[in-house]
Amino acid sequence: MTAARWLTRDDLRAGARSATGLLLVAPDASSAFPLGSGDRAEAEGLTGSALRAVGVGERDRVVVALAEPMGALWAAAAADVASAAASVGPRGRMRLIHALSALGATTLVATPTGAMDLLARLHLEFLLDPLDLGLRHIVLTGEIASKRTLRHLAVEFDAHVTEVYANPFSGGALAWRTAENDPLTPLADGVLHLASLTKDVLRHSEPSGVAELVITPHGHSALGDAVLRTGQVVRTDSPASGDPGLPAPAHTVGEHVLVRGVWLSLPRIEKALAKIDGVSRWELSISRPGTLDTAVLTVTFSRESLVRNPMWRGRIQQAIQGLTPISIGVEIAPEIAEAPGPGVLTDLRGHHLGRDRTLIV
Repeated sequence: MTAARWLTRDDLRAGARSATGLLLVAPDASSAFPLGSGDRAEAEGLTGSALRAVGVGERDRVVVALAEPMGALWAAAAADVASAAASVGPRGRMRLIHALSALGATTLVATPTGAMDLLARLHLEFLLDPLDLGLRHIVLTGEIASKRTLRHLAVEFDAHVTEVYANPFSGGALAWRTAENDPLTPLADGVLHLASLTKDVLRHSEPSGVAELVITPHGHSALGDAVLRTGQVVRTDSPASGDPGLPAPAHTVGEHVLVRGVWLSLPRIEKALAKIDGVSRWELSISRPGTLDTAVLTVTFSRESLVRNPMWRGRIQQAIQGLTPISIGVEIAPEIAEAPGPGVLTDLRGHHLGRDRTLIV
């Protein structure tokens, strides 16, 4: 029996040149997930099953406010479940409000921070009552939600709020839950598993601690023999507490960090900054001070003459803008460091556990 291929996001990127079929490419091209015609049908079918499971039906009209490649897939799946569906993208709250009203939407599919930001803008900026939108369902996906997000949105919109776990490479639904403390309910057997962070083995005994969520896409035309490391980590309870079911991911791990629903490659930041003369160290700080994630890159130079040089600051800003659609602020450290040092990720949200899986305990 051939051993399974254990693949990461970087492996899917490396295989993009030879992959065939419809390629679902991450916004920064950090992964390319191939879909044959049968694979597309299955992904849309599972996503449609998730919508039905959380209560969306033929009387509903669905607006999907997700980035690609998720948006088109979810809208196509929703069109087979609801009376109408449209993908409008995640950006622009006023545009989203107009789309919800113009299309008579009863269901919104969005990231947790996107939905919370919409709520905040309704209250503080647009002076609108959330109830006026007439939403019956809000489906959250694509991010790690802050505490009490589901309950808060349910009260404010008087809507049924649920969370769907989506494949981080294709965006298709794989599991769902109706409350923050509930385990995930998989949409298909044998697809989602827990695995050791340090060894390429599945965890069947469910010991307490941390484990990585992995996907075994059996039947996939190109990846059916693979195990896909999602980079998403769950915390499992002690076996003495009984079977807790499949926990939802609460953390991430590895060389990619999840910011505003988009996976950001730390090695690409490292590589881009290494090409700029005078950069000795950098720190990427990610926080969620309000409703949205905020990313700030602080760069330390090796020479005093560069600290207040607008040209060098501009070079850094342009280099970062070319890597990701995420808005990343750039700050220059006032002090210099002649000796080079490694790049540092500081996740003030507490989501990312580290770049090296072997060091996580």
